[in-house]
Amino acid sequence: MAKVTIDKNACKGCGLCTLACPKKILAISSTQSNDKGYFIVEVTDPDKCIGCAACAIMCPDCVLEVER
Repeated sequence: MAKVTIDKNACKGCGLCTLACPKKILAISSTQSNDKGYFIVEVTDPDKCIGCAACAIMCPDCVLEVER
């Protein structure tokens, strides 16, 4: 099973990773924000992650790390 790790303090909540995910398991949180005030990305269903790393490739700030 793949694991997505998110650097929550570096995330700007741009949403590019959510668009890149083929399984649509990433979403911008409506409740969690980081120290800078940005609503951050979260994994909604980690069991469905296939480890493709499309989210990490798309992220302009390299805040996502995918382990297989």
